[in-house]
Amino acid sequence: MTAILNACPAPAKLNLFLHVTGRRPDGYHLLQSAFQLIDRCDTLDFAVRDDGQIVRTNDIPGVPAESDLVVRAARLLRETAGRPELGASITVNKILPMGGGLGGGSSDAATTLVVLNHLWQTGLKRQELMDIGLKLGADVPFFIFGRNAFAEGVGEALSPLETADCWYVVIEPGVSVPTSIIFSSKRLTRDTEAVRITDFPDATKQIASSFGKNDLEMVATEHFPEIAEAVEWLSRFGNARMTGSGACVFSAFEHEHQADEVLKQLPSRWIGWKAKAMQEHPLARFLKS
Repeated sequence: MTAILNACPAPAKLNLFLHVTGRRPDGYHLLQSAFQLIDRCDTLDFAVRDDGQIVRTNDIPGVPAESDLVVRAARLLRETAGRPELGASITVNKILPMGGGLGGGSSDAATTLVVLNHLWQTGLKRQELMDIGLKLGADVPFFIFGRNAFAEGVGEALSPLETADCWYVVIEPGVSVPTSIIFSSKRLTRDTEAVRITDFPDATKQIASSFGKNDLEMVATEHFPEIAEAVEWLSRFGNARMTGSGACVFSAFEHEHQADEVLKQLPSRWIGWKAKAMQEHPLARFLKS
């Protein structure tokens, strides 16, 4: 009987802050960030195949199947497990914007690794899946880590972090930001003083939306004024900033009704939505320590 799992969630993340603290000799930037899971998700459907083929069953504009992180993740897992006969049909139901700084593609890849490790019964542990994920992108290990995290290095050195139980308003400014433009800019701050995890606000006492900053925001807003406009508008209601390398902008609110009131006033030129903070990845039950 074919093994099938449908509607597997691939949640978005927010960078509550994002500091660039240096640069390695190989050109990779050294970062510090707080990764926050939220309940806005892509979903993926999986069906195991017995013909050794890995097939994405739907079209995604601008993302050929061969270069899709989901397909690449499945192939890397199969290769690592040494099981060339394994196959899968994968449908990716996208709602997270591409180039939005929400980690959608990385989250899709992480969900693929977690779910196929379960369906294929390959038996890899969490750290092994994280190691595979790092080959696909710096954000992928976080989604396999399975909970909110304080991140260092290139984003792969993760420590558990308790965050506030709150709501977020997220605005999609309508632009897609190529990460390469941001990190190659001469204007990018690369020497922000490092902080410690103990510097991060106690989640039981306050929302951490005013901690630190996003070093990438200045460069992104110079290239894409739509982001600057969204930050300025949302700042009327709370501390607003960009997530990741852009383009999405967010602000935290203690209560859901506060988020609803902000969204009622959202200009029609933007897409906006609310999302609840999560402490744990919804697929954490599939992960072996």
